[in-house]
Amino acid sequence: MNFLEININITYMQQFDKENLLIFAKKIKVLRTAQSKSLNKFVFGKGLLTTATWSRIENGNVDLKFSTLLKVAKMLNITPDELLKDIKFNNNFPEN
Repeated sequence: MNFLEININITYMQQFDKENLLIFAKKIKVLRTAQSKSLNKFVFGKGLLTTATWSRIENGNVDLKFSTLLKVAKMLNITPDELLKDIKFNNNFPEN
């Protein structure tokens, strides 16, 4: 594989990851606002994450660790599989 092919693969994977983060972010925001709470009230009331972290998640600016995903689910009173329901799991990355 030459250098150009490597860059194309990385760019594709990064774009795919970003799209999923934005889908996830939108879902998180919808679920939080459905509870009729401001971001600050919501996060302070739950106490598991900071408002800065929650804001980054809602804006798709952070790639979550598994432990953070569990906290997000707990804060929203849903299961992790419900959070991941609309995420595209694509294993068809270009081969080497």
